[in-house]
Amino acid sequence: MGFFSKIKKFWQTPEEAAQQAVEEFADDAGIVIDEATGEAPPEETASASAVTEDWQKDLTLSLRQAEPRLSEWLNVILEGVAKADDNLWERLSFLFKALGAPEQEGKDFIAHFAKWLGNMGYESVNEFRSELQYRLALALDLEDEEDERDRLFLKLSEGISKTKEQITKRIDGLLSAHSSMDDEFWEEFEEILIMADVGMEAAGQLMDNLKARAKAAGTDNPEDFKDILRDELEEIFKTGPRIEAVNPPEVVMMIGVNGVGKTTTIAKLAYRAQLQGRKVLIAAGDTFRAAAIDQLAVWAKRLGCGFFAKSEGADPAAVAFEAMDKCLAEGYDLLLLDTAGRLHTKVNLMEELKKIQRVVGKKHDGAPHRSVLVIDATTGQNALSQTKLFHEAVGVDEIVLTKLDGTAKGGVVVAVSLQYKVPITYVGLGEKMEDLRPFNGKDFAKALLAS
Repeated sequence: MGFFSKIKKFWQTPEEAAQQAVEEFADDAGIVIDEATGEAPPEETASASAVTEDWQKDLTLSLRQAEPRLSEWLNVILEGVAKADDNLWERLSFLFKALGAPEQEGKDFIAHFAKWLGNMGYESVNEFRSELQYRLALALDLEDEEDERDRLFLKLSEGISKTKEQITKRIDGLLSAHSSMDDEFWEEFEEILIMADVGMEAAGQLMDNLKARAKAAGTDNPEDFKDILRDELEEIFKTGPRIEAVNPPEVVMMIGVNGVGKTTTIAKLAYRAQLQGRKVLIAAGDTFRAAAIDQLAVWAKRLGCGFFAKSEGADPAAVAFEAMDKCLAEGYDLLLLDTAGRLHTKVNLMEELKKIQRVVGKKHDGAPHRSVLVIDATTGQNALSQTKLFHEAVGVDEIVLTKLDGTAKGGVVVAVSLQYKVPITYVGLGEKMEDLRPFNGKDFAKALLAS
């Protein structure tokens, strides 16, 4: 039986659903249904109803007794469930209802998840449990709860393992080799920062700040160094309050050079937004690369979101203008606008980006609401140079740092935040859709310096 046929009961009327429940129970129990009336004997129909009520009653009790965390609720829902079947869909539907979510949200969630399972060929709970919890956290707005934060921290710790090995082990060696934070100590620490691609300018700035902190604390004891460094990193990553409200639809301009993972980042952002209930349109504004248009078209089809493109070589500003038209006319909540990372013409890239900004601003007041720069952590100081270039030319509101899991030079995170004060909102920690994670500076500092 296909996945969609398994969940068809959620689109039935209550009467049809009740009748199907009776028929399924009767079939399992070997009860004969009267074909003329479509009913089982009264006492046996009552038994079917009682069984339905019993499992719901038991599930409600188990959910209420569980610790109020998504992982614990999911343990209850998945108890006795080995694969994606009717039992799973019923239990997930019940979880949405128990948490007070609108019925239609539960139906939509199950339909999309079932489709994804079908595309991936997954059936066993072990294959899809992590993805299910990730989607539930987004759909039910539970991403900030303690359990999900623990999962995010674990994922972050695993993702920066190479950077941590490069920095933390060297710092531990530094601390064991010195009895005080003297000039030699600071020189060796500067070498560690440069090896981790923090960069000369940022390293010097960080050193000055740390020395000032140590002096203010009245200590030169290396045993206090990690606490001082952790506090400084947390301060570096702090972001000020921002106005989040926009006049819908929200327009996000995605910028960055070719090869940094911009296309897949757009797909991952669209994926997150859709799980949060938003209607998303992706616009292929990098018209100088046919591959970019084709890749985005494939992603949009996989995700089931809207897509707009023109032919290769078309004016990117015209793509933005017409995409804005489509967005307004068809009631989209979010427009993710891809842009070129390199032009195969004599036209200056930054001037082209400024033109796109002007065009969408004329079409929709306040647009683009955000300019998101995508940089590749593995490129180290090149990522820093790109941040400088784009920020000075068109302005950068936030940064998505990709491939953090693949580098030992994650010190670029510190350099970008310290020098440009642009918030890092997401980090890429793997290839899966769920591996684009919100960046939390406090967690990063804690994970980086954990023993």
